[in-house]
Amino acid sequence: MVLPTLPTHPVADPAAVVQGEHYRITVLTDGLLRIEHSPDGVFEDRASTFALHRRQPVPEFRVVDQGTHLEVVTRRLRLTYDKGPFTTSGLSVAVLGAITTWHSVWRYGQDDDGRNLGGTARTLDEADGAVPLEPGVAGRHGYAVVDDSASLLLTEDGWVAPRDDGRTDLYVFAYGHDHAEAVRALYAVSGRQPVLPRWALGNWWSRYHRYTADEYVALLDRFRDAGVPFSVAVLDMDWHVTDVDPAIGSGWTGYSWDRDLFPDPAAFLAEVHARGLRVTLNVHPADGIGPHEEVYGAMCAALGLDASAGDPVAFDVTDEAFLTAYLEVLHRGLEDEGVDFWWIDWQQGPHSRIAGIDPLWMLNHFHFLDNARGGRRPLTFSRYAGPGSHRYPVGFSGDAVVSWASLAFQPHFTAAAANIGYGWWSHDIGGHMFGAKDDELATRWVQLGTFSPVLRLHSSNNPFLTKEPWSFGPEHAAVQTEFLRLRHRLVPYLHTMNHRAARDGVPLVTPMYHRWSRDAEAYDVPGQFLFGSELLVAPVTSPRDRESATASVRTWLPEGVWVDVLTGLAYDGGREVVMHRDLASVPVLAPAGAVVPLDAAAVPGDDPVEPAALEVLVVVGADGAFTMVEDDGTGDGLDEERVARTPLVWDQAAGVLTIGPVAGADRFLPATRTWTATFVSVADGVAPVATVEGAGVDPVVARTAEGHLRVTVGDVPVGAVLRVGLGATPRLRPNDVATRLHRLLDAAQVGYELKRRVLEVLTADRPLHVRLSHLAALGAPATLRAAVEEVVLARAS
Repeated sequence: MVLPTLPTHPVADPAAVVQGEHYRITVLTDGLLRIEHSPDGVFEDRASTFALHRRQPVPEFRVVDQGTHLEVVTRRLRLTYDKGPFTTSGLSVAVLGAITTWHSVWRYGQDDDGRNLGGTARTLDEADGAVPLEPGVAGRHGYAVVDDSASLLLTEDGWVAPRDDGRTDLYVFAYGHDHAEAVRALYAVSGRQPVLPRWALGNWWSRYHRYTADEYVALLDRFRDAGVPFSVAVLDMDWHVTDVDPAIGSGWTGYSWDRDLFPDPAAFLAEVHARGLRVTLNVHPADGIGPHEEVYGAMCAALGLDASAGDPVAFDVTDEAFLTAYLEVLHRGLEDEGVDFWWIDWQQGPHSRIAGIDPLWMLNHFHFLDNARGGRRPLTFSRYAGPGSHRYPVGFSGDAVVSWASLAFQPHFTAAAANIGYGWWSHDIGGHMFGAKDDELATRWVQLGTFSPVLRLHSSNNPFLTKEPWSFGPEHAAVQTEFLRLRHRLVPYLHTMNHRAARDGVPLVTPMYHRWSRDAEAYDVPGQFLFGSELLVAPVTSPRDRESATASVRTWLPEGVWVDVLTGLAYDGGREVVMHRDLASVPVLAPAGAVVPLDAAAVPGDDPVEPAALEVLVVVGADGAFTMVEDDGTGDGLDEERVARTPLVWDQAAGVLTIGPVAGADRFLPATRTWTATFVSVADGVAPVATVEGAGVDPVVARTAEGHLRVTVGDVPVGAVLRVGLGATPRLRPNDVATRLHRLLDAAQVGYELKRRVLEVLTADRPLHVRLSHLAALGAPATLRAAVEEVVLARAS
C-alpha cells in the first residue's frame, strides 16, 4: 500500500525567518510567530500534526538587533528576545493595539492565569457537567500559544516520526481581540476544515442496542411513517460478534458480522441505502484481531504470521505494515458491502508502543485519508486528538451523563471548540448514560441538537434509555419531531455554512466574541452562540418554571433589531435580556437584513438532496445578501466546476428580494424550483408582486400564525431571475403584545383572577412606567412577572 498523504508546505519562506545558532523565529503572519529553540542548533522543517503549511506569504515586519537582545515587530506584535535559552525574563511577545493597559504581554513560561478562552477537550466520557478545556488560539489578553514541541512529525512517504529531541517549538498567536482572524491563521498553518458530505448535515440515528437487520429496517420505516427524517444510520458495537472467549479478547473489538442478527449484511446495507441513509459502524480496535474473526487468516497472511498458532494479531498502530493491513484487510471488504464510513471508538488514551505516537490521532488521520480513495468525499467519526484534529471530522464527544448539567455545558463546549478550529462536534443528543427519565430534558437537548454542528441521537444499552420521539409524552414527542424536521429543513443553510467553513475559515458554531470581540457582554454568555452567518441561538438548558410554564435563558443582543424566527417576536438590541420560552421554542434570532434559505418541505425526506422547493426567510429593516452554495457531492467540494451558487439579495429601500441567477454548475440541480419568500413579522399593508425574468407572475400569498408573510412562486427555471417585491422600505410589524400576553398567561399555572388583572393592567391605555409599576404591586410570581415584562419591553412600538 502506498500511504495516502496530505498536501503540505512545511518549509517557511527564508524571508520570513530570523535565525541564530540556537534559535529560529518565523513570522508566519502579522499576528503569528513560530519560535524555536534548539540546543544542538538543528531545527525541524518537517510537517507536524499541527503545522502543515509554514510557507505563508511573508508579512511586513522589521528586525531590530540591539546587541544584547532582538526585537521583531509587525503591525500586531513586538517580540523581545535576549538570544539565550528561553526564560520568562528573556522572551516575550507584546500585543500591540492597547488590548489592555498592562496584561497583553506573553512571557515564556508564565502562567496564563486562566485568560485563554479555551478550545475543546478529548472527550465528554462520563462528564456530568463542565470539564476542563484545552487551550485555544484566542485569549482575553490578546494572545495564546500552541506548544508543538512534542507532536508527531509527518514524513514525505506518508508515515510519521515521533519527537524526542529536547527542542522547543512554539506558535504564539498575538491577534489581540481579533479572535476570528486568529482562527483563520490557525487554518492557514494547520490546514482547512474539509467540506462535509451534504448528507452528514441531517439527523443521525444511533443507539447501543442489539438490533436485528429486520428490526433496524422496521425502525427506519416507522421513522419514515412518522415523518421523522434521518440521513445517517449508526450501528453501535453489536453489529459484530461480541460473545468471544475471554482468552482471546473482550468482545468489544470485532470485524465479523453477527450472522444471528445480520444474516445477509450486504442485503441489509442495501435496504438502508435504499431508504436514503448512509451507514457507519462502530469499531473498537484496541484488542486487535482474534482467531475467531472471518479475516483472521487474511490478516496473518498480510503480516507474515502463522495463522495455525491461533494467537491474536496485536493492535499496533506504530507498525506501518499492521496499519496497512488494518485498512486494506479489515475494512475494505466491509466497505465493499456498503459501509460508508467508520465510527472510531478509541478510548485507551494517547499512548502506544512508541512514545509520542497517539493511536487516536493515527486512526483519525489514516481512516480519513483512506476514506477519500476513489474520489469520495471523506468522513470519519471519532474523538478529538489535539490541535490539527479539525482536519478529520466529525468529532464524537463521548458518553456524557444524562443530566441538566451536561446539557447546560454542551453549548459552551461546542462554541469554544471554534477557538481551536474544531467545527464539527457531534454529541450524544439526550445524553448517553445514567441520569433519570426526564422528557423535558430530552426535548431541550433535541432543540440544542437542531442548532449543533451534527445532530445525532444516541443512548446506552439500558432498555429504558431510548430516544425515539414516541418514547416520550405526546407534548414532548410532537416538539421533538418538529425540531428533527427543522434540522433537515435547515440543510440548504447548513451546507452553505459547510462550504464557508472550509473556504473562509469560519466554523458553523462560534462564540459571540468572535464577531463582537470588544463588547464585554459577548464574553459573559458562554452558552449563547452564532449559528452560521445569519442566526444567533440561546439554547434553553434549564427546566420550565411551573407558575409561568416557561423556561428562561439569559441572552445578550448586540445593537440593532433582532427577530426570533421561531416566534416572530422582535427585540431592540444593545442589551441583556432574560428570555422565556415554552416547551415548543428556543430563542433563535436573526438581525434585520438576515436571509436564510430552507428546504420548503414540511416533512423533508431522509436523504437531504438539493430540494425542488425552497423557502427563503427574510428579516426586513436593512439590506441583506446570502449566496446559497450547493455542489454535486463528488470530490472534496472545492472544485468550482462542481459548485453552484444562487444569490439571494434583499434590497430594503426598494423592498425587493432577488433570487438568482445561478452561477457555476447547475447540472445536478432540479430543472425548475418552487420558491417561497417568507418575510418574517413584516408589517401589514404590503402588496406582494413577483416577476420571473421580468415577466409578471401571480404568486400565492399567505400569512402564518406567527405573523410572517409568505409569497410563493412555482416552476421557476434554475437559470432564471425571480424577484419578489413588497414596496419601498417595508417595516417590521409591531409586536402583538396583547395576543402574546394572553397566550402566555393562559398557560401559566396561577390563579385566574391574577391572570385577568395582569392582562388588564399591561394592556391598559396608560404610560409604560405606570403599567409596570402597577404590575409590580399585583404580587405575581417573580418568574411570571419577568416573562410578561419581556413581552412588553421587547421592542419600542
